[in-house]
Amino acid sequence: MTAYVALLRGVNLLGISTLRMADLKAIAEELGLGSPRTFIASGNLLFTSGKSEKSLQGFIEQALSKRMGRSVGVTLRTAAEMKAVADANPFGDRPGNNVQAFFLHAPPPEDALDTVRNADDERIALGAREIYVAYGERGIGKSRLHLPVAEAGTARNMNSVAKIAELLAGME
Repeated sequence: MTAYVALLRGVNLLGISTLRMADLKAIAEELGLGSPRTFIASGNLLFTSGKSEKSLQGFIEQALSKRMGRSVGVTLRTAAEMKAVADANPFGDRPGNNVQAFFLHAPPPEDALDTVRNADDERIALGAREIYVAYGERGIGKSRLHLPVAEAGTARNMNSVAKIAELLAGME
């Protein structure tokens, strides 16, 4: 069995698309995922499974779409991958709540930084299947940064990444 986190895109943002975490856990139980639990209300589902990432992604997305009546993107990472994301943070000198990892389904293209728009004082670095962004003086809330390559993914701040990695390690 592998410990996974399913990172949901666009749920519980300013009340636009609400999904109670108890409902998310119930969906996981209905799908037969092992030891399901959630972490904070932004759509982080931790569980165990013997299935592959690709099959799980489609399986979970289909169940969420049925429940919510709209498409919900899901990005998965294993416990080892989440630890690697936390360990690879190139902006460890910045507070964890000021650095985000944008989780992608595939490695970012080599020219990903060429497509960045409205960058101000943010620092950006490419990871294995992530893009790291350290926000500057304006902070995350006022940043106008646009990362076209990350539009299909989802982001979590490094405090959340570290905590999810810790929780997943305890599930293996």
